[in-house]
Amino acid sequence: MLRSGKLIELVVDSFFPRRCVGCGKLGTFICSECRQKLPRLLPPLCPHCGRPQASGIVCPDCRRRQTEIDGIRSPFRFDEVIRKAIHQLKYRNLKTISPCLVELLADYLRSNQLDGEALTYVPLHPRRLRERGYNQSKLLAKELSKRIDLPVIEDCLIRVKHAQPQVRARDVEERQRNVADAFVCRDEKVYGKQLILIDDVCTSGATLESCAVALKNKGVVSVWGLTLAREIYN
Repeated sequence: MLRSGKLIELVVDSFFPRRCVGCGKLGTFICSECRQKLPRLLPPLCPHCGRPQASGIVCPDCRRRQTEIDGIRSPFRFDEVIRKAIHQLKYRNLKTISPCLVELLADYLRSNQLDGEALTYVPLHPRRLRERGYNQSKLLAKELSKRIDLPVIEDCLIRVKHAQPQVRARDVEERQRNVADAFVCRDEKVYGKQLILIDDVCTSGATLESCAVALKNKGVVSVWGLTLAREIYN
């Protein structure tokens, strides 16, 4: 007998067949051909922020500043098909694409392990959550939990500062000001834990850093940021 979730999925597929966001081919949201062409972030990378770094050692930006985030990892550049897929999830209400995207994250973690005993995610401000109707980062975290057998600590972070989206900020400094003191952690059960913090895209790392500050203020031991894609800027 089909589970209710699987039955709903089959009904939805019959009315709205899945098409590859890259080439339009029927069958899946990212076909095997487009999956092979995804813009992967490959070494050498800065071991801290995960940005391309020719030397493979800590980049100048990371050497200049002290951060609370223990590191950031992203399997892809925020470009081409992966950019289209994330936009469909984030702005086009295509929540059914999240398992496809999470499988890419799970594949990455199978060969690039991160220290973590639980997952959590970057929250939306309540106003933006009402506008969108869902938090795409929460969807990703809950789907990933099913594949890597780590629990999700839900709603431990809250966003208390409403600001413009990070992609609209002019530079790194504005992004940092944008999210300074934007998050608080209200859950004591994170104390002493190693967490993996999930988001869809890393632009400058300022949002993940601000979340890490809030989490470590509640006694979290380590915070690794994990996003699907990374914006590469000069």
